[in-house]
Amino acid sequence: MTALDLSSPVAVVGTGTMGQGIAQVALVAGHPVRLYDAVDGRAREAADAIGARLDRLVEKDRLTGAERDAARARLTSAGSLDALADCALVVEAVVERLDVKQELFRALEDVVGDDCLLATNTSSLSVTAVGGALRVPGRFVGLHFFNPAPLLPLVEVVSGFATDPASATRAYETARAWGKTPVTCADTPGFVVNRVARPFYAEALAVHELRAADPATIDAVLRESGGFRMGAFELTDLIGQDVNESVTHSVWQAFFQDVRFTPSLAQRRLVESGRLGRKSGQGWYDYRDGAERPGPHTAPPAEAPAYVVVEGDLGPAAELVGLIREAGVEVRPADGYGAGRIVLPDGGTLCLTDGGLPGSEDLVHFDLALDYRAATRIALSASAGVRPGLLSGATGLFQALGKKVSVVGDVPGMIVARTVARIIDLAFDAVARGVATPEDVDTAMRLGVNYPLGPFEWNRRLGDTWARDLLSHIHEWEPSGRCAPSLALHRHAAAADAREGTPS
Repeated sequence: MTALDLSSPVAVVGTGTMGQGIAQVALVAGHPVRLYDAVDGRAREAADAIGARLDRLVEKDRLTGAERDAARARLTSAGSLDALADCALVVEAVVERLDVKQELFRALEDVVGDDCLLATNTSSLSVTAVGGALRVPGRFVGLHFFNPAPLLPLVEVVSGFATDPASATRAYETARAWGKTPVTCADTPGFVVNRVARPFYAEALAVHELRAADPATIDAVLRESGGFRMGAFELTDLIGQDVNESVTHSVWQAFFQDVRFTPSLAQRRLVESGRLGRKSGQGWYDYRDGAERPGPHTAPPAEAPAYVVVEGDLGPAAELVGLIREAGVEVRPADGYGAGRIVLPDGGTLCLTDGGLPGSEDLVHFDLALDYRAATRIALSASAGVRPGLLSGATGLFQALGKKVSVVGDVPGMIVARTVARIIDLAFDAVARGVATPEDVDTAMRLGVNYPLGPFEWNRRLGDTWARDLLSHIHEWEPSGRCAPSLALHRHAAAADAREGTPS
């Protein structure tokens, strides 16, 4: 099954921001495009808006004037659904209400031919449920574009329970012919991106609710240590707190209130207060004129130790040994080989967080980094009873490596580590349940939400047992079940243990 021929008309129903974006993608690819909206006049307004964007593409040398003129000639507004009768594909981008979408597609089915591919751009509703009322449900598929559709490359091609494989293949190939990067997935709450991405928001909110760090500090650690393009709080402000919370709530309800997807009370209160983010002027941050954005908590300068002793294998943090030497701090050989740790001259130790609490006056945890050499900030955590001077020595060591240091509360798994581990876990769970392949999950998370690595890429870098072990330790301290490793992750880690001869 191949992509739709470029001579085949494509219709977009619903002419808001997303509908216009999808129409522009199909139009620039070469299709005749018809716009329809139930509100009189909106389709014509949308056509004018798309024409203006085509003008800007010409100004940016992304289209020639001739290509723009040809595209404009292919774009028409439809006064009724009857005008879509000869379309080969109709993509719906109307309000996220099941009854509205079902009514629309029932009406479309009375107009278009049985060979017309019908697609919904829903991000939160069941594709199976939307198409369930159709006479020919096999030609119904999800085509989930990401906003802005002309710029973001990812398209999730979602097969409902009744979707024919040939329909999904045609939708996939058509999206690819339009210059997009499609991934295939089963109809599951949140599909791939909105399912696997939930911990990115949830763990930041959990750390905040535990009073371990403020939003600006959490965001800075996620960006500057975790390598994420934006922190969770600034990203939800950009998305809209109401939109982000609605998706979280929808996924949670669709999974029968699975504790792993539990919404945040702090975010609920923010929405109730009307602080929806950038669009309302206030969210986690204040965007009003003259408002000053708070900065992250950064530790004052401290003296670096004269030497350290490195014992055992630091695992994902092994690169620190070379960085410490390059900073001019002597690295002395260890007398023994225990768990990986850095010992300071006063006997205090630094360890990469293992998901537990520091719990000792002689121990400081540091957080995971995507790349310890490139990271510009490191988070440290210690118990309230940490020995005087130890936290200062740990701070001085990382400052000697050129890092800013944020000291956060003693929350299990800290910030980056618990976030990455939970993303890995949900990815393994999704693949085990047949939602998508590991390759498509990684592609979706890198392109859909700009993660620095896909979950399976993270797992290969950190080791096959790292996420299981860290989440198991978090679960010991937070036994709600929210951070408990999935069966899929347990199986994967157990297989790795068996290969290495380690009891699981």
